[in-house]
Amino acid sequence: MISVLIITKNEAINISKCIDSVLWSDDIHVFDSYSDDNTVEIAIKKGAKVTQEYFVGYASQRNNALKNLNFKYEWVLILDADERIPNENGPKLIKLVNEVEDGFYGFRLRRKDFFRNKWLKYSQISPYYIRLIKKGKAQYHREINEVLEVNGGVVETDLYFDHFPFSKGISHWIHKHNTYSTMEAERFILEKHNRVSFSLKQALFSNDFNIRRYHQKGWYYKLPARPILKFIYMFFWRKAFLDGFAGIHYTILQCIYEYFIVIKSREFEKKND
Repeated sequence: MISVLIITKNEAINISKCIDSVLWSDDIHVFDSYSDDNTVEIAIKKGAKVTQEYFVGYASQRNNALKNLNFKYEWVLILDADERIPNENGPKLIKLVNEVEDGFYGFRLRRKDFFRNKWLKYSQISPYYIRLIKKGKAQYHREINEVLEVNGGVVETDLYFDHFPFSKGISHWIHKHNTYSTMEAERFILEKHNRVSFSLKQALFSNDFNIRRYHQKGWYYKLPARPILKFIYMFFWRKAFLDGFAGIHYTILQCIYEYFIVIKSREFEKKND
């Protein structure tokens, strides 16, 4: 079987559906950052085991949960509260861990992002994530848009889970990405001043999607006119317009987010100078 870890902070609107999607597991853990809504009460009523810890950072919070929670099983599925496992995929996940070869400690799943009720099939930039790992064999790095590093092989799968990033409304998404853009800008300036190097070879040819994505971001942040480049990439190269109005709205929001990172990076750099 598989244990489930759900990270929460004020997720009363999402937590019930998230737990319902993993009721095939009898070991569901909610790691809560002291929500001030009724997230915890809902989770307990749903039969989840709730642990609370003050938030110290995105990667740190996840590592804390993976290290300190008493999971019943060797394999742990990691979800955010606005994510769901489709009914047919629960048994398939269990089958995967029962048949996995020695030396493989992680599974990469496809995440389907939705804008309202529309799957962003063409607009989504990063659709693949490691979310099923063997206990003690993985840890998170990078506090913003954190990366999960597995100490062993990773199995690519065709299984997917659903993600509803706009479940709390557009205003919440913008507020959250305003915070994210500040963290991304600070990280960019820190890496620039510390002369962190990024490998073009790894960015183009690494077999590991997370490593490839990490080095791609490092090179991407060196480019001029990134909001415009992002629009061209999403709208024309990835054909976001095929997602209809949902794809158009999402592309514009992503470009605004990119613009926030650009102008905040310049502001932070001037302060440092």
